[in-house]
Amino acid sequence: MTAPRTPTTAEELRGAGLRVTAARVALLETVREGDHLDVEAIATGVRGRVGHISVQAVYEALHALTSAGLVRRLEPPGSPARFEGRVGDNHHHLVCRTCGVVADVDCAVGHAPCLTAVDDRGFAIDEAEVIYWGLCPDCSSARST
Repeated sequence: MTAPRTPTTAEELRGAGLRVTAARVALLETVREGDHLDVEAIATGVRGRVGHISVQAVYEALHALTSAGLVRRLEPPGSPARFEGRVGDNHHHLVCRTCGVVADVDCAVGHAPCLTAVDDRGFAIDEAEVIYWGLCPDCSSARST
C-alpha cells in the first residue's frame, strides 16, 4: 500500500476553484515557506521566483487565496497585515510588543473553545482569534541588560 500523494500547489489552487497562474503558485509557496510575512516580504519573495509583480497583484492574489482558505490573514493591532500558510487548525499567535515578531502557539485545549461565547448576541460565530502579547526572548533579554 502506498502513502497518499501530497497535491501540488497547482492542484491545490484548482481544488479551491482558483485559476492557476505562475504568480499564484509562487505567492502560495512564498507564504508557506515564510513566517507570518507582510505584503512587501511576500512581493519580494514572489519576484524572486517569477520576476516582476505589482503590489496590487499581490494584494489581489492574497485576497483570493485567503477567501479560498489556502492562506490565513493575521492583523495584530498596530501592525501591518501578516499572512501564513498554516490553515485549518486551531492555533493562536504570540506577538512581541517591541519588535513585532509573530509566532504560532497551539491552542491549550486543542479544539475551538473560543467559538462558544458567553453571550453570542444572536451571531453565528464561525471563527475566533486569540493573540497573546508580550516580549519575545530577544527583546526580553535586551530589556533586562
